[in-house]
Amino acid sequence: MLHISPHVTIPDTEIDIHAVRAQGAGGQHVNKVSTAVHLRFDITASSLPEFYKEHLLKLKDQRISQEGVITIKAQQYRSQEQNREDALTRLQALVQSVAIPRKKRRATKPTQGSQGRRLESKTQRGRLTALRGTLD
Repeated sequence: MLHISPHVTIPDTEIDIHAVRAQGAGGQHVNKVSTAVHLRFDITASSLPEFYKEHLLKLKDQRISQEGVITIKAQQYRSQEQNREDALTRLQALVQSVAIPRKKRRATKPTQGSQGRRLESKTQRGRLTALRGTLD
């Protein structure tokens, strides 16, 4: 079970984990073992609450396919178990990030003082540029 919050968990049956060969340089051991881990999690078929599903599918994240499947590849560590834990932690962080409500942006206007300073700097720049011209 992967705990997202005190009331939300993801059962292990919904998370598909496969061991694959890791990329990159290795040693004598590299061609014998599959230490990297591919984690797949189908958002639409999961038992997550609708709130989580909607917000996860709205995310613009390269790990989420158009079909709504999260794919995480973990190959940072040399042991399969550490990579498995890393992938699960990353999935947990992704799902938890959706639970935090975003603050709405409040539109603001520039203050009168800042507008005045801006216009004053423009006139000073204009005078300076005019002085560069040829004198008659």
